[in-house]
Amino acid sequence: MNPSIGSLPFEITPPPAGGLGCVIEGFDLRRTDTETAAVIKRLVYEKKLLVFRGQRLETEEYLDVARRFGRPQVYFQSHYHHPEHPEIFVSSNVKENGEKIGVAGTGRFWHTDYSFFDEPLSTTMVYPQVLPRGRKTFYIDMERVLASLPDHLRRTVEGRKAFHEATYYYKVQPWDIDKAIAELMEEFRRISPGAVHPMVIRHPVTGARSLYVSRGFTTRIMDMPHEESRAVLDELFAFVERPEHIHAHVWEEGDILYWDNRPLIHKASEVAPGDPSVSFRIGVYDGLPFHDDGA
Repeated sequence: MNPSIGSLPFEITPPPAGGLGCVIEGFDLRRTDTETAAVIKRLVYEKKLLVFRGQRLETEEYLDVARRFGRPQVYFQSHYHHPEHPEIFVSSNVKENGEKIGVAGTGRFWHTDYSFFDEPLSTTMVYPQVLPRGRKTFYIDMERVLASLPDHLRRTVEGRKAFHEATYYYKVQPWDIDKAIAELMEEFRRISPGAVHPMVIRHPVTGARSLYVSRGFTTRIMDMPHEESRAVLDELFAFVERPEHIHAHVWEEGDILYWDNRPLIHKASEVAPGDPSVSFRIGVYDGLPFHDDGA
């Protein structure tokens, strides 16, 4: 029997017509026990994006909550790590005691987390610590996109695979001074060579099928001539990123977002020059295959 939310202290607000996910109010994530964690996981698979309002968690409490949903990731590049908790990926333009913490300006392009590795991130939690003015995160539901693809694009992506890589988004660090761009790219490709994934995946829990590509990380279609691959991807991305497909979450103090990376791609909004911004991300592996091979 699937977990039910009926007996739990959730107040769930659905989005406006055509929106994405749901808002959960009146629930302190620190109260998450085994039963509640199972319910929340089922809910994130069904709704894709959960917004928990009014949270006031210390850093250790936030990490403890994430562990109840699965195994937190330790990102493969250590300069993104929280200084005390490597499971926390830090996006920050604010120094602490004069020291640079994490990396500024992350994720401002359409992507799904860690698709450039063989084991992409199942789910993601984000908890801003310092909110800049008007911060938003944008999402596209790729299950809906697949369902509305023009026939010629659908025929093209069905049964095909694509290559994902992150080389062009490498963040140059102080220790990279005096290195040539070609050298930096070669070094990065050694530690992050990229990964091949189906262009259409089936969710291991819901069985729903989603398009699995993104402008940020999907660079070519396998077994297709380069020029044709580039033309197809350009047309595909233009369709995916149509305004009617985009859901914008406007952040409020105390928000924690939790989403399923299988059906969603996302990107962060820009931050105005001079605005402080600090955000803690935890990628959580849920213990399930990323997709059902029967896609």
